[in-house]
Amino acid sequence: MGKASDWLREERRNVLGHWTAFCLDCGAARRWFIDDEAGVPETCACGGKMLRRCPACDAPFSSTFAVDCEECGAPLRAPELLGMRIRKAR
Repeated sequence: MGKASDWLREERRNVLGHWTAFCLDCGAARRWFIDDEAGVPETCACGGKMLRRCPACDAPFSSTFAVDCEECGAPLRAPELLGMRIRKAR
């Protein structure tokens, strides 16, 4: 990606939050800042668990579409949700 897309991504993170959390059941997501991590609920409105850090290494993740931890490579969730691929195969 070019510099323009990197700039836009960084601006978006500065406004919406540097990190993301997602529901393991329905896929709902929200962005969050380190200072407001306590504001991220443990459970989603659907009742599913909201994952905001890697269970293996406790690292936060920046992509709502993450299926593996960016730091340690541990799986975060299945690569499919509700019958659709979360991320394109590489």
